[in-house]
Amino acid sequence: MITIYAGFTFGPSIALPFSLLYCWLMITLCFIDIKTQLLPDNLTLPLLWLGIMANYSALFTTLESAVLGAILGYLFFWSIYQIHRLLTGKQGMGYGDFKLIAAIGAWVGWELLPMVIFLSSIGGLLFGLVAILLKHYHYNSPIPFGPFLTGAGLITLFGGDTSFYRYYQIIDFIQSSMWY
Repeated sequence: MITIYAGFTFGPSIALPFSLLYCWLMITLCFIDIKTQLLPDNLTLPLLWLGIMANYSALFTTLESAVLGAILGYLFFWSIYQIHRLLTGKQGMGYGDFKLIAAIGAWVGWELLPMVIFLSSIGGLLFGLVAILLKHYHYNSPIPFGPFLTGAGLITLFGGDTSFYRYYQIIDFIQSSMWY
């Protein structure tokens, strides 16, 4: 289904084979993480380099934005990991998540990383709450974050600027409905 959607979205262009590789790798990573709670380097690192290569010709974003997206995505998750580890003494996420967000940043650029992080965090939070309420998980049980990152990464690649606009509409709505 996603292959057909990519075909309709990108049409017969050089972006199509790149977008198909992105989609197939993201789906593969999603299922691997669900099953093993691992995001293997032999998939995340080629995904990162393919994003840089695709954006060398600015297929999805500029090369500068792609490189900054990879760097900032990795550093943001690495920083969150380090802060969590210092405060709790526990690992909050795996290194594969750092590499996956870096790869997504290489594909969509640094400008869309806040949306990827927002969407994946909301998805993970909602899943975690429902799973705990339904007693499928204990609140200390690890939940793989890769599926939420891959979902947000796919939405962002296909949605692009439209998703970015909707993201800020949601943020504005939340801010305007808060009680001060």
